[in-house]
Amino acid sequence: MPRVVSSHSHPRGQLMGAMTGLVSVGIASQQWVVPAIHAIWIPPHVEHSVRSFGPFAGWSVFISEDRCRELPSSARAIRTTPLLREAVHRAGGWAGSPLDAAQERIAEVIIDELLAAQAEPLHLPRPTDPALVKITDALTRDLGDNRRQEEWAAWAGVSPRTMSRRFIAQTGLTFGRWRQQARMLAALERVAEGAPVTRIALELGYENVSAFIEVFRSTFGATPGRYMAQQLPERTSADGAEGTLQVAE
Repeated sequence: MPRVVSSHSHPRGQLMGAMTGLVSVGIASQQWVVPAIHAIWIPPHVEHSVRSFGPFAGWSVFISEDRCRELPSSARAIRTTPLLREAVHRAGGWAGSPLDAAQERIAEVIIDELLAAQAEPLHLPRPTDPALVKITDALTRDLGDNRRQEEWAAWAGVSPRTMSRRFIAQTGLTFGRWRQQARMLAALERVAEGAPVTRIALELGYENVSAFIEVFRSTFGATPGRYMAQQLPERTSADGAEGTLQVAE
């Protein structure tokens, strides 16, 4: 069963990582998808909701608000390094008491790795313009809808030029890039659930499996099968398991 956590926030910063499966995180007007061997940084007091896909095992690191001043002030997804994963694994056995000198050094490794990590394009920005919201909501319900931009603009009651200009201004993406990003993030969720690639391709509006695989490969650097095979071997066998630890208090 998927794990669903309604919108909430923490007074501390949270680094949430996936070892297997995938987790989707909703933050304000953006949706983030965090596959295996990735993590998402959520600053203190940021409202977020969570939903897991597939057999999920992961972890969370909480960092005191004072220490978060040196960390990113907005959410970001990162690919976790072997060093970060090992530091988190080492910290998983801590009892929650004040950190000793050795534990402080491990906590510093976690923070340093987060600071050094490159942001991954694993989120979907949402527009705020009512006409664009109407379009993106409809597309989110049916990502297989292949109507052209001109048809969507007419349906929403705006000119194609206005639609194009507002899309870029509010999301940083063209309409075509936004739709492709939405499809690829949805593809990650379907793949994590074990859906057949052919069915995923058809559901997302691709004419054939080859076209879907090529776009997936160009986006994520591997075919769907190879991408999921790169998951980190589980340190725990329990579906839905999550380790939670506190560092840098």
